[in-house]
Amino acid sequence: MNREQSLVNETLEMVGDRAEAQVLADVGTTALTRFANSFIHQNVSEDIEQVSLTVAVDGKVANSTTTATTPDALRRFVEAILDTTSNQPIDEDWAGMGGPTEVVAVDHWDVDTAEADPIVRAEAVKAFVDAGEGLLGAGYCQTESRGHAYGNTAGRRVHGRFTTAVVDGIHQTPTSAGSGHAAGVALSGIDAGAVGALAAQRARDSVGALDTKPGEYRVVLSPECIATIAVFLNVYGFNGKMAEEGMSFVDLGEQQFDEAFDLLDSPTNPASLYLPFDVEGTPKRHLDLVKAGVTTSLLHTRRTARKAGTESTGHAAQGAEAWGPFAWNMFVGGGGNSVDELIAGVDRGIYVSTFNYCRVLDPKSLVVTGLTRNGTFMIENGEITHPVTNMRFTQSFVDALAPGTIEGVGDDARFADSEFGSTFIHSPSMQLGGWNFTGGAEG
Repeated sequence: MNREQSLVNETLEMVGDRAEAQVLADVGTTALTRFANSFIHQNVSEDIEQVSLTVAVDGKVANSTTTATTPDALRRFVEAILDTTSNQPIDEDWAGMGGPTEVVAVDHWDVDTAEADPIVRAEAVKAFVDAGEGLLGAGYCQTESRGHAYGNTAGRRVHGRFTTAVVDGIHQTPTSAGSGHAAGVALSGIDAGAVGALAAQRARDSVGALDTKPGEYRVVLSPECIATIAVFLNVYGFNGKMAEEGMSFVDLGEQQFDEAFDLLDSPTNPASLYLPFDVEGTPKRHLDLVKAGVTTSLLHTRRTARKAGTESTGHAAQGAEAWGPFAWNMFVGGGGNSVDELIAGVDRGIYVSTFNYCRVLDPKSLVVTGLTRNGTFMIENGEITHPVTNMRFTQSFVDALAPGTIEGVGDDARFADSEFGSTFIHSPSMQLGGWNFTGGAEG
């Protein structure tokens, strides 16, 4: 038995029959190699061992997380939560805990990534930096290995593990910058040199950027931009709590998107990241959210599913009581066009490498404002002609993908970084018929 499973069993034994209880134990390592001015300046590694406990007594619920996991510390932790529970109001929406279940046997794990040392990460950094000869590189290479175990007093026990690797950075000239990013289960599967070469090309091509008038433009958006769109759809649209509160755009069974748009959650895909179960121990499965433009599903936790009269889809996350369910294994359907072909299909428009500082103005219609960053270019007569300065946009992400708007989908789908921290979504580039730019970066 591994450490995380032992922690689950120890904690449940301490609770005994005094309460309903569920325990999630997270054990592993996150290691990071940072670089700036093309030199490594920091290696950090964090060993993680934490326990999250939820207890319920007569409908009164309390939960907390601790990193103090010695037997004595765990015992004090358990007693404190049980004491807190007695002072809680009755939670009318408490959905209880699920009984024994089985999780699909997938293992998103790479031994070499789990054992990666600073030298291995330094080699990836060197490849990134060398690809931008004459430029200044900055960014990081991260490797992570985690084991999660879940158990509850209703007899449910599940366990899984995962590794992730990330190379993320920019290259800079004195007046411009360009970005590159890649993520996956294995560091060996990331071509850090290619990531650096893309960042360097964007930086060099961005020298001498010109201001451009605001207005509606056709656009070619990179995988990072599409990942940001997808994560906003995830949080504000397919979230069962948002739907319950009348704040979601989702209209199940309706053709809300272009038929070229597919969005799915697929934890069992061999290329996927993370775990095949959620923090409530509910198994995940392949779930189509949008199929050929038709909205087909919502995400649910046990709590939101109970209120909706359905079953959990396995999308509970830490803090889900407040924020609702969240999908960690999202894929946007790819296409058959190269990026050059997408650009060639635009008579006049803009290519965007990255979105930055995106904020929702209206959740119901998913109108979002944000900025472009690290590589924005004018397209004229099917070719990129010159760089443009960063621009502000105000755009409904739902309208941007509405029927008839997607003019091409790239064949370059990969895990891309989204606006929401370390949420990686497998996304392609896209050519869209319209995007509303409302000003420069200052307005």
